Amino acid sequence: MKNSRKYGLVAVVLVLVLSLVGCSAGGKGTAGGDNTVTIGGKNFTEQDILVYLMAGVIEAKTDLKVETKPWLGGTLVVSKALDRGDIDLYAEYTGTALTVQLEQPPMNDPDAVYDKVSKEYKDKKKITWLKPFGFNNTYTLAMGESEAQRLGIESFSDLTKQAPNLTLVSEQEFLERDDGYKGLQKTYNMNFKETKGMDAGLMYSAVKDGKADVCDAFATDGRIVAFNLRVLKDDKQFFPPYYAAPVVRDDTLAKHPELKDALNSLAGKLDDKTMQQLNAKVDLENRKSQDVANEWLKAQGLI
Repeated sequence: MKNSRKYGLVAVVLVLVLSLVGCSAGGKGTAGGDNTVTIGGKNFTEQDILVYLMAGVIEAKTDLKVETKPWLGGTLVVSKALDRGDIDLYAEYTGTALTVQLEQPPMNDPDAVYDKVSKEYKDKKKITWLKPFGFNNTYTLAMGESEAQRLGIESFSDLTKQAPNLTLVSEQEFLERDDGYKGLQKTYNMNFKETKGMDAGLMYSAVKDGKADVCDAFATDGRIVAFNLRVLKDDKQFFPPYYAAPVVRDDTLAKHPELKDALNSLAGKLDDKTMQQLNAKVDLENRKSQDVANEWLKAQGLI
């Protein structure tokens, strides 16, 4: 009896241990399970659309299932989710990867930046950069057209002279990034009377309605044209290129190599104007990102 209890107890312990091992077997890079990949996205419209563009081609061109996690948060939140294996892939921007993730000084040559971040991510993070979508969503600064005309502001250098009398609204992340306001202060000696952190969806309206003078802007945002904003010239070429591309964990690609061809089917298909138009359909026409993404994929014959 004594021995049977002993062996029974050992058996129970073994079952528990094996079950725990089974629960943790997914580990990093298997965020969605054996036949599922998880796509994350940052907290703005363009990223939301990119999530569904990538999901659409994966589901159309492979047997994989896709779990989407849009609007996770800012750059550091989403990139850490990828590093941990909570997600398998997301769309990143070359300039952001260079200056924020790798903490390298800005570079201006698009190919050199892509090559740099591709190598560093591969070597240090075991993450692969696939081919860029085609558009460059670089940061810029924008003002209302009539106000810019009144003050004679066409470039960042022009703006620097007027900045002590003006208010800047931007995403909170932009105020804290070296490739954002901090870098502008160093490069242009640009110092505004006041800065306010604001949701990306509100800052364009704040400038349009005269509640702020200047906003940071994304070059592919549809509201620039719709709100009659003037994009100012970065005459010292401070902002690096921000070409968007899928970034995928190496262990995910090893497990699902078919992802590469599926995602690369989007390579070069989205120029600045196209991305601006897709963003405008969501931001200005109040359409759902998933519907806009699927409509475009069908029109391109990709799904």
